[in-house]
Amino acid sequence: MSQIDLARRGVISEEVKRIAKKENVDAEKLMRYISMGYTVIFRNEVHDWVEPVAVGAGLRVKVNANIGTSRDIVDVNNEIEKAKVAVKYGADTIMDLSTGGDLDDIRRKIMKSVNVPIGTVPVYQAAEEALSRGRPIVEMTEDDIWNTIEKHFKDGVDFVTVHVGVTRDLVERMKRCKRVVGMVSRGGTFLAAWILHWERENPLYKDFEYLLELAKQYDVVLSLGDGLRPGGLPDAGDELQMAELYTLGRLVRKAREYGVQTMVEGPGHVPIDQIAMQIKIAKVATDNAPFYVLGPIVTDIFPGYDHIAAAIGGAIAAMNGADFLCYVTPSEHLGLPTVEHVKEGVIASKIAAHAINITRFKEDYERDYMMSVARALLNWDKQYELAFDKEKFKEIRDLRPSRTEACSMCGDLCAIKIINSMLRRD
Repeated sequence: MSQIDLARRGVISEEVKRIAKKENVDAEKLMRYISMGYTVIFRNEVHDWVEPVAVGAGLRVKVNANIGTSRDIVDVNNEIEKAKVAVKYGADTIMDLSTGGDLDDIRRKIMKSVNVPIGTVPVYQAAEEALSRGRPIVEMTEDDIWNTIEKHFKDGVDFVTVHVGVTRDLVERMKRCKRVVGMVSRGGTFLAAWILHWERENPLYKDFEYLLELAKQYDVVLSLGDGLRPGGLPDAGDELQMAELYTLGRLVRKAREYGVQTMVEGPGHVPIDQIAMQIKIAKVATDNAPFYVLGPIVTDIFPGYDHIAAAIGGAIAAMNGADFLCYVTPSEHLGLPTVEHVKEGVIASKIAAHAINITRFKEDYERDYMMSVARALLNWDKQYELAFDKEKFKEIRDLRPSRTEACSMCGDLCAIKIINSMLRRD
């Protein structure tokens, strides 16, 4: 029985109890939000070693980290290290987006390496296996797609991105709607190309009820992908993006009727003055489904620093109702991220999420308050203890030429030291 079914019967599941205790929220309220579809729990019924995570109304903003091989670079041990580093620095979930190597083996090894929920995009594997058989992506069959989805479910994947909103009608509209960047969603593009090649409807949309049956069997969360998200600032909020969003809203309602947990994925690249509006429109269009955003990235001219641009957008998005932030690394738009880039991306998104969480949860703010106290007292040991990234704290602190109680920037001119002395503070 799915989490939604249990909640509608008034049953507080073990997962709800664990999450309520961990997040210090009321279990009955959490149960009601799940029953309405405003909150989802990531935990496939066969993924019995995972620590469940919830996303949505009344909870902390969460962070996801993407990892995975490419066709050019296949090193599963490196991806496992990325997964572990991402979790160490605060990622609540991991998405395996691998497209090179033995994808089944890579996915299963990554899942065994960490205890957080795992997400995937099954159509990537369906496309890769078509290429491996010497066929173009557009010749993957409907059975290829469905068999891959079911395989991921059976392996214990907790949430999957499915580009159900890339419909034949919207693909036809693309011919008339002029975009600067076009499509940047890999999975969405695979399906759009498939639709154009076969002149048939997207199987995931056409047979959405079958997808719901499979998802409910394992209680997998369906992440309704934004295949037509803007890939550049000029395309933000255009006809294609909005039309797909309203399609996803209709499908959210159908999934809830089936008792299947769903969330909705959001943009992409959005000018900073549009973020609040877009999040609020999305929440209305999807009846408050949990909203999962990539960034949003607020400027296009800082390759190598997209993790910062995304953190700015993520904080604004979360302040206006986004529930789940997908990190962006410095490698975005440039190449496969390194382990260090994964760390930087996670921390940037974690800052964005934490900046909002401290406004909602007193216990989250408490640590920031204690850091302020430690700084006022020049208590460096306490500051080290409270620092999120202790390695970075020590690395910079150890660069001082002397061991004064102040930092080397101020030295004897330390404002805190001077005023404490004048006010006779210890």
